[in-house]
Amino acid sequence: MGFMAPMLRLYNTLTGAKEAFAPIDPQHVRLYACGPTVYDAAHIGNARPIIVFDLLFRLLRHLYGPGHVTYARNVTDVDDKINARAAERGISIRELTDGTLAQFHRDVRDLGVLMPEDVNVPGERPRFVEPRATDHIAEMVTMIEALVRAGHAYVAEDHVLFDVPSMPDYGGLSKRPLDEMEAGARVEVAPYKRSPLDFVLWKPAKPGEPSWPSPAGIAAAGRPGWHIECSAMSAKHLGRTFDIHAGGIDLIFPHHENEVAQSRCCFGTPVMANVWLHNGFLQVEGEKMSKSLGNFITIRDVLNDWPSEVLRLTMLKTQYRQPIDWTLRGLEESSRVLDRWYNAAGDAPAASDVPAGVVEALCDDLNTPAAINELHRLASSAETQPGALRAGANLLGFLASTRSDREQAQVAASGVDVAAVEALIAERRAARAAKDWAASDRARDALAAMGVAVKDNKDGTTTWTVAR
Repeated sequence: MGFMAPMLRLYNTLTGAKEAFAPIDPQHVRLYACGPTVYDAAHIGNARPIIVFDLLFRLLRHLYGPGHVTYARNVTDVDDKINARAAERGISIRELTDGTLAQFHRDVRDLGVLMPEDVNVPGERPRFVEPRATDHIAEMVTMIEALVRAGHAYVAEDHVLFDVPSMPDYGGLSKRPLDEMEAGARVEVAPYKRSPLDFVLWKPAKPGEPSWPSPAGIAAAGRPGWHIECSAMSAKHLGRTFDIHAGGIDLIFPHHENEVAQSRCCFGTPVMANVWLHNGFLQVEGEKMSKSLGNFITIRDVLNDWPSEVLRLTMLKTQYRQPIDWTLRGLEESSRVLDRWYNAAGDAPAASDVPAGVVEALCDDLNTPAAINELHRLASSAETQPGALRAGANLLGFLASTRSDREQAQVAASGVDVAAVEALIAERRAARAAKDWAASDRARDALAAMGVAVKDNKDGTTTWTVAR
């Protein structure tokens, strides 16, 4: 469609307003999102930003062209939680992170999320990069030493700490009062810190932990703090200032606030990213998800029971900045919606143009409820537009297969005996023609017992699906 229309508007956490998006370079739009910390299986709360920012990536590619958008989604593979979990399992840290990352990739690929192999073209600039923290230690060390030289960081007891008071406008992203920021900081108050808000850029490694040569003349080996990782990786892959930085609302403070401080003070730039996007919290049946409440749900838990598109639609029915309540009822509703869309689209190919109503809705700060309403209209209008419906749904990551392919996949997964089903349907059809309603009901009951739902169509045909 080109990058002139329609106008994309996004809510910017940095300014507290919805603004027209103006990329630094329309020929190279750059998006960064905080990815997983690979110490455990990803849960459905982790799935929300992955799905939301996948949709943003798809939309940017649609508006600016697939070759003009770069997406970086990092992997944190050095972290206190990782060290603790590896020790708990009695395995190496690398074994833990490699295995957990492989599981994450399987999970998100099954969610219909675009992956590097889906978009990168050999011989061309990568359009999707997934940097790992441990592959960027050198870049972190370089940044840390630059911050020390500039007077924005200092060495204390083999730590390097960022000197928060050295940055007069620290707190501009989260807009929190000073005392609230101090209370919310994730780092312990240590006697060697000049200010309670100062945060760790580098720390000494404990025995058995991964370690690297330390910066700033520190003799003992150490490892990076959490915040410096994203500053180093985003700068390397997207530049010192880029277009959009995205993540969960829980990351605004201290993680994203500290990223801004490190990057701006290191590079002398007025901003790190022009636009900051944050998705809202997720609850499960009205309660905060936690293992202690017994409502901790992994992505794989859901995918074992529901088709991946059901999970994706359930996430996108709520606009990304709003809190979402994850319920069984919501999953059931999404399943029914997708059935209607697949039936309406049939086996028609996608139209060449995405319906304007779908694009316009997404360009209004990813207004997915409005985009979904437009898909409902295309599916249920007096003259259904199957090609337009499929094109619009494809942009949101739905209707990836035809109705026939989907039905075959459902049958294959269910293990239903197709020949037996067809024989019972033929038996039921003959019984109905003979007005033998008892025999017809027996055939329907037998089908139901096999997990098959039968639908009599207006044209006199009978279709069937595998019931949930």
